[in-house]
Amino acid sequence: MLKNIVNRGCIKIMKKVIRIFFVILIVFSLTLSGCRRNEEKKSNENRNDYEQNQTENAIYENDLTIKERNDEEDNNKNNEQNEITNEEIMNGQDKEEGSKEETEQEKGHKSEYDSVHEIDLEKVKPNESGKIMIVMFHNFVESFTPTKYDKGEYTMTFKAFEELLHVLYEKGYRLISFKDFLDNNISVPAGCIPMVFTFDDGTSGQFNLIEENGELKVNKKSAVGILLEFNKKYPDFGAKGMFFVNLGTNVFNGKGSVAERLKYLIDLGFEIGNHTYSHINLSEVKSADIIQREIGNNQKVMYELVPGYKMFAFSLPYGAPSGTLMEHVKRGEYEGVEYENLAIVEVGWNPSPPAISREFNASSINRVRSPGINPERFDLYWWLENLSRGEQYISDGNANKITIPKAKIDLIDMEKLGNKKLVTY
Repeated sequence: MLKNIVNRGCIKIMKKVIRIFFVILIVFSLTLSGCRRNEEKKSNENRNDYEQNQTENAIYENDLTIKERNDEEDNNKNNEQNEITNEEIMNGQDKEEGSKEETEQEKGHKSEYDSVHEIDLEKVKPNESGKIMIVMFHNFVESFTPTKYDKGEYTMTFKAFEELLHVLYEKGYRLISFKDFLDNNISVPAGCIPMVFTFDDGTSGQFNLIEENGELKVNKKSAVGILLEFNKKYPDFGAKGMFFVNLGTNVFNGKGSVAERLKYLIDLGFEIGNHTYSHINLSEVKSADIIQREIGNNQKVMYELVPGYKMFAFSLPYGAPSGTLMEHVKRGEYEGVEYENLAIVEVGWNPSPPAISREFNASSINRVRSPGINPERFDLYWWLENLSRGEQYISDGNANKITIPKAKIDLIDMEKLGNKKLVTY
C-alpha cells in the first residue's frame, strides 16, 4: 500500500518536471527565434546602408567626373586660340568643324585648326627650319615725290604701310620680337609664319609723340601709331618691333624729351637696338678706339636716358661691316661702360634662316628691305611673290617643340635645341 502511494507521488513529480522542461524548451525556442529575426533585421539595415553609401559614392564620383570633364572642356576652349589660322594660311584646305568666336566671324578670320593638344601635321605642314623675313624699315611720310637724287627706295607712305599690314595679315604672317627670334622662342598660331619688323635711324615717321590735353600720346600718323591701331582690330597680328637708334641725333623728333620717347616706346613692348652714336660708316674706320666710342657711347647714353636698359643687338650703318675690326663691333668698352651685341643685322636683301638652323650666323643676319615708293627687286613685295610657302618657317603652334619634315633634319643644329622637343614627320 505504502509502495503504491510512493509510486504515484513519483509519477506526479516526474509529470511536473516534464511539463517544466517543455515550458523551458518552448521559451528558449521563442527567444532564439527572436534573436535571429533581430540579426536579420540588422543585417538588412547594414546592407541597405552599404547600398545607399555605394549609390552616394557612385553619384559623387559621377559628379566629380562630370566636373572634371567640364573643367577639361573649359580648358580646351581657352586653349583653342593657340591654333588659329586664316583661310589663306592653309591654301584653300578644308576647314575643321568647330565653333568660332563671334568677333572672329565679324572680322572674317576664322580658325581652320582648333586642335588643343596635337595638330594635323599633314594639313598644317609645319616647317620650323624654314626662312624668316626680318623686314628693314627707314622713312615714313604722308606723301612723297621722287626726285633725281632720291627715288624713295627707303621711304613708305603711311597709307602704303597700313595696306602692307593688311596684306601680311591675310597671308598669315604674325609679328614676333627680335629677342624671341634670336632665342628661338617663336610662339605664333599653328600654320602661321613669323616675321620681325626692324626700324633704322629713329626717324619721326617711325614713331613720335604728340601732346593732347597735357598728356603725351603716340602720333597716329606714325608707323607705331598705325601698327597699334591695326593691332586693336587684329590682336593676334602682334605689335612688336626693334628700333635701331643713333642717340647722338634727335631721335623720334616730336613732343617730349628723348628719355620720355624711349621709355614710352619700351613700355609699349618695343625693343631698342644700337646703331652707333652718330651713324658712322664702320668700313671707313681704321681704329678700334673709334668703333668702341661710337658703339659704347651709344650704350652709355642709353643708360643715362633709360637706366638699366642694355641694348643686345646692332644694325650696321649703311650695311657696311668694319672688316678686321668686327670683334670690336661685337663687344667692347667705352669710359667704363661695356657693351655686347649678341646679334648684328645687315642691310637687307634676303630672308634669314631661323636661329635653330646650322646656317644661322648671329654676326651676319640678313634682312629684307621694306617696299619703297617704287617697287624694287628683292624688296618685301618681291619676296611675298617669289618665296614659296614651303621655303618659309611654318609654325606648329608650340614654342616648346621644333617640328620639321624628316627631309629637313640636317638643317637643325642639335646643340641649339636646349629643352625643346624635336618632332619630325
